[in-house]
Amino acid sequence: MILKTIICLANSRKPPSGRCIAGKELVNGATQSWVRPVSKRPGHEVSEEERRYESGQKVQLLDIVSVPVIQSSPAGHQVENFILDADYYWEKHGVATWAQVQAAADPYDAAFWGNSQSTYHGKRDKIAEAVVAGIGSSLKLVVVNDLVLHVRREDGYEANQARRRVRAGFKVNGTDYLLSVTDPNIEDTYLQKPEGQYPIPVAAVCVSLVEVWNGYAFKVVASIITPQMC
Repeated sequence: MILKTIICLANSRKPPSGRCIAGKELVNGATQSWVRPVSKRPGHEVSEEERRYESGQKVQLLDIVSVPVIQSSPAGHQVENFILDADYYWEKHGVATWAQVQAAADPYDAAFWGNSQSTYHGKRDKIAEAVVAGIGSSLKLVVVNDLVLHVRREDGYEANQARRRVRAGFKVNGTDYLLSVTDPNIEDTYLQKPEGQYPIPVAAVCVSLVEVWNGYAFKVVASIITPQMC
């Protein structure tokens, strides 16, 4: 068993019934590489039980937490994956400050942000399977000053029933993106609001490039962190 101490920067919903948790490793107080704990199940999701502390509480966004892992387990562009050791509890050490979140932001990576195509409802939110293999990363944290959340009804894929969804619009290196939000806290808050657009002046946005599906890997917003949350 190996302990990885991370700032939890993503705690998003992941099918079928778990979470995708990821964060930057803390070494001597400095943030370093991304770590995404994953299960051995086919979907790699982290279950409710696996992310529970011994106290009974569950890991939350911004927790500074030691995660027991077995080994690195890169899967294609998701090079940050580590198989978690479900025999041990996770341990909380504190909560990250806004300064720590800002320090964890990633520099611009043209391979990650470039070569993007758009879905019907999004903007630059998917990358072709033939391209994604050469990217070499699947997680980025960016601090933005122009975030707008869009709450609207969208038609389902292949004529499935329309559903209300939240998307995040923002710019990176001068380019517009409109990505689906999988942060459950944001969804719970904003899906209760009327359809419309909701600006957030300053936020750190964690973008995840998920597993390939139907020939594409899709970019999603796995978390939105504001200074007030820290």
